[in-house]
Amino acid sequence: MPLQFHRSLERMEIWSASCDGFSFVISFESPTGPGFHGRSGYLASWRPLYQNNGAIKISGSPFRTLAEAEGACRNMAEHLAATTDLPHLT
Repeated sequence: MPLQFHRSLERMEIWSASCDGFSFVISFESPTGPGFHGRSGYLASWRPLYQNNGAIKISGSPFRTLAEAEGACRNMAEHLAATTDLPHLT
C-alpha cells in the first residue's frame, strides 16, 4: 500500500501517513514565524505505530520541498518493508 499523506492540522504545516505498522510525519520548520522552529525546510520522520518509541529523523532532513520529503518517506517505508519481512510497498 503506498503512503498517502494528509494534512494533520489546519494551522500548522504537518502531514502524516501510515503504512504496514509504521507512522510517517512531515513538518515544515523555519527559524522564525509560526509553527516549529529550526532550519528552514521539511523535516521527515518515522516510528513504529504500535510501540511507545520516539520518532526517528529521516536522513537528509530538512528537505527543500514537500515532494522531496514525501519521496524520502516512501524510500524509508520500502527499506523498512524489506528489512522487516513485510510485503513490498509500491
